[in-house]
Formats: sequence, structure tokens, C-alpha cells
Amino acid sequence: MNRPEKILEIRRSLAAKQPSIGSWMQIPHASIAEIMGQAGYDWVAVDMEHGAVAVNQLPDLFRALELGGTLSLARLAGGGFKDCKQALDAGAGGVIVPMIESASQLIQVRDACRWPPAGKRGVGFSRANLFGKHFDAYCIEAQAPLLVAMIEHICAVENLDEILCVDGLDAIMIGPYDLSASMGQTAKFESSEFISAMDHILKLCSKHRISCGLHVVMPDVAILQQRIKEGYLFIAYSIDSVFLHQSVAKPQCPLS
Repeated sequence: MNRPEKILEIRRSLAAKQPSIGSWMQIPHASIAEIMGQAGYDWVAVDMEHGAVAVNQLPDLFRALELGGTLSLARLAGGGFKDCKQALDAGAGGVIVPMIESASQLIQVRDACRWPPAGKRGVGFSRANLFGKHFDAYCIEAQAPLLVAMIEHICAVENLDEILCVDGLDAIMIGPYDLSASMGQTAKFESSEFISAMDHILKLCSKHRISCGLHVVMPDVAILQQRIKEGYLFIAYSIDSVFLHQSVAKPQCPLS
């Protein structure tokens, strides 16, 4: 798979206001990654925050996803230099960063993801550049990996105007559970306050021409289509574990 070209395709789609639909992985097994990679998604995020995924497992998971032409992303556990460097060195095409609450915080993450001169990430041989074989080409790619900020706290909503102005930000994703919890209304997604916050986020994203995204956790095409109509463009569709749950349940009908 040509990783830089895939990143460019996603950026072109978002710039044209066309949705980019990906999915999510929490189970660290290469066979699951291979199945997910062949499912037709633009990207699959490997969850290092809530999934049981270790750094040494990333190369095999990314290889398996790439067999199907699917871009590998890493949802980081945090936004420190080590988190960014290890995921990108393993071959991630970009990162999804949890709990971004300010522009200054996002700038630090962006710089931690980029090689100089664009950023401050350490330069070296790694799987991302085939341990030096593609070093020169990766020097270009490493100037601007895909960067997605998760908006998961009411403080982030209050600072969103400044966050969306950070150069290099490709999209945001709303974390509805954490966002609602920060408002004292955990999972109360029908409350007027939460709906107002969601509408405010969408309006600001439209103003700044930054794609807004979220996670459609339960696989439902009707809900996916509704979210696209509402203006969401960077969308994760379900999770490997949820796909498995929905398919593995014992049939309720009498068996003969």
C-alpha cells in the first residue's frame, strides 16, 4: 500500500466535503486486522487508549491492515512525544489524540508527530521507512502525518475556536461519553445542553473548514447516513468487538 497516497486521498475527500468512513480495533490480533483491512474502510484506528494493544504488536497489526489497502491509524493513549513517536515509527499513517483541550496542547502533539523541520519528533530508521530503505521518501511523509484531535471535554468546546485554527489539524472527533460526563450528564445524549454543545462544535468546524467526526459505535447504516446528513465527515463505524458481539450471539429461535 502507498501510505502517503492513501493519506492524500483521505485529505482530498475531506476537503471536498466527502465523508471518510473508517472503523476501530481493540482486539490485538493480526487475523482480525487482516479481516478489517479487507472490509473496504478508508482507515482503521488501532485503539491504544482503551484497547489491550502493546507497542510491539503495532507492526503486525498495521501490516495486516495494509494488505487490504486500508490506512492504519493509532488512537494514542496520550499525546506525549513517546506515544506519538512509537505509533508513527511502527507505520501508522496518522494519530487520533484523546482529550485535546487547548490549542497549545494540540501544537505540542503536532510537533511530536512531525520530523524536523516541521516538528520535533526524533528521526531514525524504523518500520515506517522500512528501516532506512525508504528514508528519503519518509522524510517527506513525516512532515505531516494525519492528525485528528478528540474533543472530549467541555473545556475543549470552550476553546474550540483556537483549537481549530492550529495548522496541520485534519479533523476532530467528538468523544460523546467523556464530553457528556464533563458536563455532569454522563451518556445523557438527549439533554438540551449536550445537543447544544454538539451543534456548536459542528458550526465551528464548518466555520473553520475542519472536518468534524464521531464514532457510530453500534453498526447501523441508517444512523451512519443520518450522521453524514448532519454534517459529520470523519466517521468511525463500529468496533471489531461490537461486530463480533452482534454476530456471535446464540440464535433465539428454536433449533431443530
